[in-house]
Amino acid sequence: MIQAEIKSLLKEDISILIKIPNSGKHYLCDCGEASLLTVKEVQSISAIFISHTHIDHFSNFDGIFRHQIGSGEKVVICGPKNIHQQVESRLKSYTWNLIDEKAIEYEIREIVSEEEINIYTLRPPHWNLELAKAQNFLFEDEYVNVDFAILDHKTDSIAYLFKEKDSVSFNENISGFRKGKWVSELKTAFENNTADKEIEIEETVYKAGDLFHLLTRNAGYKLGVIMDHAADEGNYKKIRTVFGGADKVYIESFYKDTDQEFAKINYHSFASASGQIMNECQVKEAVPIHFSRRYTESDQAEIETAFYKAFHKN
Repeated sequence: MIQAEIKSLLKEDISILIKIPNSGKHYLCDCGEASLLTVKEVQSISAIFISHTHIDHFSNFDGIFRHQIGSGEKVVICGPKNIHQQVESRLKSYTWNLIDEKAIEYEIREIVSEEEINIYTLRPPHWNLELAKAQNFLFEDEYVNVDFAILDHKTDSIAYLFKEKDSVSFNENISGFRKGKWVSELKTAFENNTADKEIEIEETVYKAGDLFHLLTRNAGYKLGVIMDHAADEGNYKKIRTVFGGADKVYIESFYKDTDQEFAKINYHSFASASGQIMNECQVKEAVPIHFSRRYTESDQAEIETAFYKAFHKN
């Protein structure tokens, strides 16, 4: 099951690490302050997901990059419109005369719309952008695929949903057969819906479809990260569409309810509004994050109380 850890300290800029257990592969959501992020964890990050490039969500990109350069790996960066130009500008602001061209490669995926993702490459030492292609999906690897919603924060703010791949389990107790290589063949036939494939078990040949009842499809875990967004119906409609029924969601709850006028002015959410939309999405577990730096620990407790009251409301 995918896991998430907040790597920023209280009252500091936000950064969330998403881990795939037993794989050594990590993803990073936003590049705010990350005192709790180790160098080893940074070097295991294969993809970075930027919600938007306000300074509190992007200021630590250079610190992340500092520990990736020289790895020789390809790292994917996903983000809103113009993310490719902003990353290019950051990298070109340094001197790279001692860096080999194979030191690292960035593949930048610019979210233009729900259906249009532009793919760019950036390589040292000159860091010149190259438009590689356009595609209609954001991210998929052997562990997860990532859906998203483009929210309004007076600029595009991308909310991400990490969906673990479904798994298929074998119900050994009801099979009556000894396990063997045929189990993996049966799972492959099940996943490919090839019911006519022949499966040999203990010198007897069966149609795969006649054995599908021995398998169970297990839905993959869904983990969401919703950063800065205005508390309005336009955003909520998009959130319901993408995050409905998610297992766990971290959601921005920047202001206390008593400061919701500030939330409106600054296109942020507030405690009970974030809790309410998670309730409407029927999310199994929701966590309020990213509180204004003006608040004390007691203010944070007030936000959390209002958030969970709205989230658990019948």
